[in-house]
Amino acid sequence: MKRRKLLTYSAIAAGSAATLGACTAQSTQSGQNLEQPTVRWRMATSWPKSLDTIFGGAETICQRVSEMTYGRFTITPFAAGEIVPGLEVLDAVQQGTVECSHTASYYFVGKNPALGFGTTVPFGLTAQQQNSWLYHGNGLDALNKLYADFNVVSLPAGNTGTQMGGWFKRRIQSVSDLNGLKMRIPGLGGQVMSRLGVNVQVLPGGEIFLALERGAIDAAEWVGPYDDEKLGLNKAAQYYYYPGWWEPGATLEVQVNRSAWDKLPKEYQQVFKTATYEANMSMLAQYDAKNGEALKRLVDSGTQLAAYSPEIMQAAQKATFELYEESAAKDGTFREVYEQWKAFRQQVYGWDQINQLIFANFAIANGQQT
Repeated sequence: MKRRKLLTYSAIAAGSAATLGACTAQSTQSGQNLEQPTVRWRMATSWPKSLDTIFGGAETICQRVSEMTYGRFTITPFAAGEIVPGLEVLDAVQQGTVECSHTASYYFVGKNPALGFGTTVPFGLTAQQQNSWLYHGNGLDALNKLYADFNVVSLPAGNTGTQMGGWFKRRIQSVSDLNGLKMRIPGLGGQVMSRLGVNVQVLPGGEIFLALERGAIDAAEWVGPYDDEKLGLNKAAQYYYYPGWWEPGATLEVQVNRSAWDKLPKEYQQVFKTATYEANMSMLAQYDAKNGEALKRLVDSGTQLAAYSPEIMQAAQKATFELYEESAAKDGTFREVYEQWKAFRQQVYGWDQINQLIFANFAIANGQQT
């Protein structure tokens, strides 16, 4: 009897060991490494929480990092102003106040004008072209060479697609109509507008509505119909202009403190990169899905759509490339990024002109007939 029980217990023990071994193997195969450290980061953003698209991009990254590391690497996102103001997140990351941020690089052109290329520049690249330049055209390498001076690593982490051209309280039909206009517009687009006579203001998203409503500014641009409707900009201005020639494909990014990045296990670094890539693709798809419906609601509620005149577009393009050439002549770092970007722009424009542009012009123009 005792021998029989001993054999039974031995069989159970062996089975339990096999099950435990299988579970351990399964955990390893599923990617869970129980020996990896617990890491807790904070992410400062430049966005209000009310914008579920842009702030949602930060949330996507934080959620996916946690999911892919089984909760061992977690990042908490904070809205603009909760830790630092939205336009000061780069300083916070550089100084190590937070480990990372979600923002737009063109907010920081005052620190280095070439940082504008990381988000978008006037008459530049569409979202698809921008991703191509960043991921496969050495664009990201060029930007991170700049960010090395700030002890920061940058990764693309969202894109709005081509933006609208802003909200105005009165019609703008000629370049002379821009003279003296107070407009919220950041980045190199703001510098071009300044050359056209605009009094440029830079405000974070959460402050735009009150400034426009109270007359502190006469015009403002943000992103496009879905976000602009959430901010209530249509209640402060009537005329909605297009296209946003200064933001043809605006990339948002995550900035990571270099010292914090270097301390991460390689596995966590790869998880982080994957999460930012997902956020980049998902945000663009979300905007494309939501902007059309939002634009219809705006027009139905009284918003008046207006296209920039050929005179304004041509003057803006001329001023844009004068700015680029002058900046390149004065600043070697700007010249290095600009010349590399310009060569990529020329070849990708040539390809898209042959293929994508012809298709899009025909298909969109004739889409209502099918």
